[in-house]
Amino acid sequence: MGYQFEFGWIWVYLPLLFSGVAVTLQLILVGAVLGIALGIACAWTRALGPRWLRPFVAAYVELIRNTPFLIQLFFIFFGLPSIGLQLTEMQAANLAMIVNLGAYGCEIVRAGIQATPRGQFEAGASLAMTQLETFRHVVLVPALARIWPALSSQVVIVMLGSAVVSQIGAEDLTYAASFIQSRNFRAFETYMVSTLIYLCLAILVRKAMSVLGGLIFPKTAGAR
Repeated sequence: MGYQFEFGWIWVYLPLLFSGVAVTLQLILVGAVLGIALGIACAWTRALGPRWLRPFVAAYVELIRNTPFLIQLFFIFFGLPSIGLQLTEMQAANLAMIVNLGAYGCEIVRAGIQATPRGQFEAGASLAMTQLETFRHVVLVPALARIWPALSSQVVIVMLGSAVVSQIGAEDLTYAASFIQSRNFRAFETYMVSTLIYLCLAILVRKAMSVLGGLIFPKTAGAR
């Protein structure tokens, strides 16, 4: 074919690539922390919370899990301003990732809660703990330990899915790659480099989650 590979442009656009990586990492950090917190709250509601609230949480989970992430992002960024809620590109991207991970995290955490032996709930009740106190002090940590690998994988999936936030102008890694390709016209090399960066980020996030899990759940670290 006679195609000549050229990667010399990397040094010129290195700051832009670093900036895109920083934005992607910021998105996944905020999305993971708040998304997991939202998922835990929703899982508690569906498993143990007030009965009147459960249908609303179930509807939220089904809505998010059965619609494309891109549509959710567009709804937040383009739809919410119609009712007076203006968001910047980064605010919309962060909110979309939190809402998306919260829904998937809810079902993952709920599976861990449902696998908790009934005797642990009874032990909490025997100590005069409320249902919420039993959940916080007795159930939550063992439940998270059971599902941490699955939750870690979901965080990585959401991080990779964040590539679509470039569609609303958020200047993440995909945005940087598209900008560079429009300037150097080296689509193959540009997207090869961005693919390798995403691969490294996925491995980094998965490793970070594994290390964090080992610190929080030391008894289960060896099992993973």
